[in-house]
Amino acid sequence: MSGKRSGRKARKSQRASEGRSAHLRVPFISRKIPPYEILDDESLTRIETTAERILAEIGIEFRDDPETVRLFAQAGGQVTAKSDTIKIIRFEPGMIREILKTAPARFTQHARNPANTVEIGGDSVVFAPSYGSPFVMDLDRGRRYGTIEDFNNFVKLAQSSPWLHHSGGTICEPTDIAVNKRHLDMVYAHIRYSDRAFLGSITAPERAEDSIEMCRILFGADFVDENCVIMGNFNSTSPLVWDGISTRGIRAYAAAGQGSIHLPFLLGGAVAPLTMAGALAQNLAESMVGCALTQLVRPGAPTILATFLTSMSMRSGSPTFGTPEPALGSLVMGQLARRLNLPLRSAGSFTTSKLPDAQAMQQSMMSMMSAVQSGGNYQLHSAGYLDGLLSMSYEKFMLDTDVCGALHAYLAGMQVNDDTLAFDALAENGPGEHLFGCAHTLSHYQSAYWDSELNDDQPWETWDEQGGIDAMTRANARWKETLANYTAPPLDEATDEALRDFIARKKASMQDAWH
Repeated sequence: MSGKRSGRKARKSQRASEGRSAHLRVPFISRKIPPYEILDDESLTRIETTAERILAEIGIEFRDDPETVRLFAQAGGQVTAKSDTIKIIRFEPGMIREILKTAPARFTQHARNPANTVEIGGDSVVFAPSYGSPFVMDLDRGRRYGTIEDFNNFVKLAQSSPWLHHSGGTICEPTDIAVNKRHLDMVYAHIRYSDRAFLGSITAPERAEDSIEMCRILFGADFVDENCVIMGNFNSTSPLVWDGISTRGIRAYAAAGQGSIHLPFLLGGAVAPLTMAGALAQNLAESMVGCALTQLVRPGAPTILATFLTSMSMRSGSPTFGTPEPALGSLVMGQLARRLNLPLRSAGSFTTSKLPDAQAMQQSMMSMMSAVQSGGNYQLHSAGYLDGLLSMSYEKFMLDTDVCGALHAYLAGMQVNDDTLAFDALAENGPGEHLFGCAHTLSHYQSAYWDSELNDDQPWETWDEQGGIDAMTRANARWKETLANYTAPPLDEATDEALRDFIARKKASMQDAWH
């Protein structure tokens, strides 16, 4: 049996190597199956009309950003003062849509390795890790606050996966570094340990500027001025508020010609209507306004419409993830984004489970399938999401990236031609004979099916004889093996030195702040 197990391990290793090589040639998915269209034109129009009514009759509140207020007022917004620092702006129907006409329907985000540059929009699909968890967890040490070591590990795991396309952003919070300085270490980790595209900091406008400046060191200032190399992921403060930290950050990215994502976090019954149609109208209104701000700053700046729809347990008031109603909402947001001709950030592998167990994967699949079937282009939270986004799990990360591999095959669709119809495979030996050795089987057996790197598809007896290892335990071994075999992509020494010098000077210029 040991020889057979060694052979299986060798084949698994070979497949993993082949997957990584193939991935470098396919840095993002070009979907071959159509997105779902679940609502008719009349229903979509009613949602859009309600979004326009929200903007025209209720308005959006802007806090602590006079320049954003000035830009929208100059474009025709009607400003009402709520206080010296808080303004409500109402927008005539059609005004925001008119502003959005200069936004690109598809754009390129360049990676430092050109082979990993991604396209966002149209038929492209980009998978990125989860984002923003203060805690991390694994089967060995349990749940704990994230550190920069954890952050670096997740960047390395993402870089090592042939099924992710993007390095993501704040994969977890490195709480062992001061709040006002940790963005420098996070951006550096994406640059040093990955050669894929990544997200920058958004927690303060000056941190957004630092992220862009580090990209100028990496790519060159002229290249950054003419190309998108970094994006920021910005949240509105629902319901119907954009705060100054977010809008000033959006303006910083847009002014530099860089991308931004505009995301309402809508918890039904708390900061959005319980009913999904109402939540969608609010989502559309808030996200469109964020996207429109980029076009007032720099027409043509890359921008992404976004959705994060969440249901709620009506017994406890807790958020619930991976439920069917938000999944339906994701499908409709895909339709609305296509009508606006904007790229979409949709759902991810959402779950409220506290462990990478059956609940975690059931909820994640419900949510992730809605994301890919919506026609969404940029899927943040594709791997690692656990505990309602409070925890980043090493084991869940590996399980999710395996699912992403399956989704590559799913989105590739089905080819129908003389070869795939395989008439000759049946004709070769005739009725009643197996097809194991026929020419068609021998020519296709290595590529016909997606092959999981984590599933155990052996008979019960073989599985039991080998220790009865469950999926979480297999994932635990897999992330450790991946980190042990990780090799950093090459980075020019002079560039690396310039980045480290920039970080050292920035950190020396300020005292640590922990809040």
